Amino acid sequence: MFATGVTIVTARAANGRLVGLTANSFNSVSLDPPLVLWSLARSAASMVALSTGSHYAINILGSNQKDLAERFATKDVDRWVDVAFTEGYGGAPVLAGVAASFECFNRSRYDEGDHVIFVGEVERCAHSPGASPLLFHGGRFYTEHPL
Repeated sequence: MFATGVTIVTARAANGRLVGLTANSFNSVSLDPPLVLWSLARSAASMVALSTGSHYAINILGSNQKDLAERFATKDVDRWVDVAFTEGYGGAPVLAGVAASFECFNRSRYDEGDHVIFVGEVERCAHSPGASPLLFHGGRFYTEHPL
């Protein structure tokens, strides 16, 4: 099994509604130009908003944000109640207190199996020096590094 970091991908739909979901399928692709990728199940309720919007943000969660990861992974709840964020490029919310963030132009999408792979061109990034990332391994979140 493979340990991953945990992200919340956020966007603003065409109607102004905030969209966000927990994802651990995140990876870097290229430094020149700066590209990252992540994937989303075709059946996801947020697919239309994320596939048609111009921008999204990938928020890499810190070890103190396990509750936020769980909330944005839960269906049928208002994920945005009391969530602090700033508006990034294209209206994509950048969550407060994250370990790092990547604000991306929605460059391309690839249909593969039951998922869509999103490739984003990073237009702005930021990080919190010394922040420890939230990890996911074997179906569990880890707030401390096991090594």
